[in-house]
Amino acid sequence: MRYLLGIDNGGTFSKAAIFDETGRQIAVASEQTDVIIRSGGWRERDMEELWQANVRAISRVLRLSGLRSEQIVGISFSGHGKGIYAVDENGRPVGMGILSTDTRAWQYPQKWEKDGTASKVYRRTCQRILSCQPPALLAWMKDHMPDEYRRIRYVFSVKDYLRFRMTGEAYGEYSDFSGANLIDFESKNYARSLLELFGLPEIFDKLPPLRFSTDICGRVTKETASLTGLSEGTIVAAGMFDVNACGIASGLIDETHLCMIAGTWSINEFLSRQPIRDKSVSLNSFFCIPGYYLVEESSPTSAGNMEWFLRRVMQEERETASKKQRSIYDLANEWAASIHPEDSDLLYLPFLNGSPDNPRARGSFIGLTMEHTKRHMLRAVYEGIVFCHVMHVKRLLRNCPMPECIQLSGGAANSPVWVQMFADALQLPVETVAGKELGALGAAMAAGICSGIYRDYAEAVQACVHFTGITMPQPACKEIYARQYRNFIRAVEVLQEFWNQLE
Repeated sequence: MRYLLGIDNGGTFSKAAIFDETGRQIAVASEQTDVIIRSGGWRERDMEELWQANVRAISRVLRLSGLRSEQIVGISFSGHGKGIYAVDENGRPVGMGILSTDTRAWQYPQKWEKDGTASKVYRRTCQRILSCQPPALLAWMKDHMPDEYRRIRYVFSVKDYLRFRMTGEAYGEYSDFSGANLIDFESKNYARSLLELFGLPEIFDKLPPLRFSTDICGRVTKETASLTGLSEGTIVAAGMFDVNACGIASGLIDETHLCMIAGTWSINEFLSRQPIRDKSVSLNSFFCIPGYYLVEESSPTSAGNMEWFLRRVMQEERETASKKQRSIYDLANEWAASIHPEDSDLLYLPFLNGSPDNPRARGSFIGLTMEHTKRHMLRAVYEGIVFCHVMHVKRLLRNCPMPECIQLSGGAANSPVWVQMFADALQLPVETVAGKELGALGAAMAAGICSGIYRDYAEAVQACVHFTGITMPQPACKEIYARQYRNFIRAVEVLQEFWNQLE
């Protein structure tokens, strides 16, 4: 039996997982990575600490697996998109890594929208400009950190930076960079003229050579081998944007599927042979399967909100659960289930890191009264996250056929009460994907193709992707959730002007 190592880096955790050829998870190790939060929407992390967290996760998963390092035949990465991780001529970090939840550059997309730049860019990249994408962040750096900006040698995504550290070879990868407003969709490559629209022509020479997800992008170096316990020379594949990784690990291989990923970000996506060019969706990018575009609606509005609530509002309950050796998530699910959908009209807007349409939006509870308890608030958090997914899915359904069911992965997929909310709010069956580390599994599948275990993604999906069951919608909840969703949308619309006027 041969084994594959998938390494997934999201907004808060670095995870390394080893899988066999059937997709069975042999072992997983996770390291929390500190996020440095500063006023003004800054969300950063120390890049050297991030690399060391990956080293620890890799070392530990090898020990936990009980495997010999030479049994690992391929390695690959997935990671959050957007943000920037820049290095200098010596391969050292240029300042901090910037996460995909960062909103410091919110003024740049607004400026480009007003002066016509956004329309010109959309014709070439088929996506809106987001404040967390490299062009906005680089323009902000150029204006506010000119010394660091001049030191940049390579602009990486998080996974490309970590692969660079593992192999010493600098590459970008299509699924990440095509979702970052850095690739011209006609030429399918970088274009200096595109960067000129952003006022960043000098960045053209700072973008690393592009590779596809299953391409070999180097091998484990002697230094990395000594740090991690991996075998020197092990093949490292390019890997992919984590929404691709979770999509492929959910069985997303053709136009008949629509999937949702409920993690830090609300990811909602389907595949198309052509990009959607009428601005009815926010993002088109190249999928990891050549020939397909990933049509995506997304925002940093998903399960990360519940993590915030559990940390900030339910700290006492967390400590009590820990003392009783009980999962706080089990308690949260019990609390959410104890409030029936018709028993509360409390709304929660999951905009701790901005909304899908406004980086200045703020998280909000609307309708709180003396009668409400933490249980009502928690239920509202669950529902608010669901409603934001529903908003994205409704936009996608303008451009794709109604699916027979929707595949759901991410943290919410582990909660039966939450899955039922998704089914009831969408009034569609929801199929949950087996396994918790889908980002790592998608990366491992790419490594498996790169190392010759699988012929292609179709064979990898057939071998590795499994489902736990289908949750059917409850017709009795249709009108209840339709009314609450209308109230949710009204609240978002009414608050737009208020958010825009905030200092």
